[in-house]
Amino acid sequence: MGNVIRVAIAGQGRSGYGIHVNYLRNDPDFKIVAVADALPERRQQAIDELGCEAYSDYQELLEKAPEFDLFVNATPSRFHVEASLAAINSGRIKYLVTEKPSAPTVAEFDAIVDAAKAKNVFIYPFQNSRFYPYFIKMREILASGVLGKIVYIRSNWSAFGRRWDWQTRQDQLAGNLFNTGPHPLDQAVVLFGEDYPTVNATFAAEHWDMPGDADNMALVRLTGPNSPTIDIDISSIQAYKIGNLYNISGTLGGLIADGTKIEWKYFDPAKAPKHEFWKPWSKDRQYCREQLPWQECSWTYENNNSNATGFSEIVQSLYRDFYSVVTNGTEPEVKLDQVRRQVYILEEAHKQNPLPKKDLQ
Repeated sequence: MGNVIRVAIAGQGRSGYGIHVNYLRNDPDFKIVAVADALPERRQQAIDELGCEAYSDYQELLEKAPEFDLFVNATPSRFHVEASLAAINSGRIKYLVTEKPSAPTVAEFDAIVDAAKAKNVFIYPFQNSRFYPYFIKMREILASGVLGKIVYIRSNWSAFGRRWDWQTRQDQLAGNLFNTGPHPLDQAVVLFGEDYPTVNATFAAEHWDMPGDADNMALVRLTGPNSPTIDIDISSIQAYKIGNLYNISGTLGGLIADGTKIEWKYFDPAKAPKHEFWKPWSKDRQYCREQLPWQECSWTYENNNSNATGFSEIVQSLYRDFYSVVTNGTEPEVKLDQVRRQVYILEEAHKQNPLPKKDLQ
């Protein structure tokens, strides 16, 4: 056992308990010393299962909890900014892990980063989809150059599913783009490059006879002069699947990927047929045809646990990367400038789609 990181977790819901507690309780390099949640039964569960302190909200935790190093901000989305700032400004923490979205606007994200710099607090946004095995392998293939220049990327994170929880409400900082969106957008900013993209987005909010006014369909296109065009489809009203999770087009080939399998094919231009340009028009009224020397490859994710796509693995990978950064000074995989570009995309997309707000009380 190395340096044990003492952890306080704000929020014991789907993320705070289902992701963060479930991982950190089993990693000997972390010790959960306190949690906060508004529901008394969740607080009692933490006391019984973890032997930690439990508080009714993050403010009480910051005031009364025993000494801790890491504050995990797993509060509901609309509290992310205020809870992060409160934790940083409390002077009690060394490290902050914050759930997505880190902030809804660039100004708020910058405020968190500036406060952290002033207090010497290290921030690690919880962008766990960066660590999916398929994404790591996909980046490896793209970096090899075998597909040539990457021109177009289509990413589809859609299915059909009705919701009737707080994730349907604008006043809760919810909707598909704020909820699911930070996962594909985090991957997109990595694939797009270091430029800030031009953003074109379209929303729809269809909630049948149930309350809700936030987007449940978001189509986002990212473009830029030095980057591939990237289309991201995040829809809850897609009854039939439209293609793969990823479809990537390059000048020398292409790639399709899902959570457990990647297929790609490419050709070596040095081995391709040579042609002379037809002048003035077509030759003998023919179309251009050739047989390219395609190389076809595939990769399959092999996983022995019950989660086929490796969800537990990506949580572990993120926290192990965090631990390496804070104990060994390594470079973080998830960088703040990348997350800032993601927040910029979120903000621009919402500016372009001011959905009508409903009284949902």
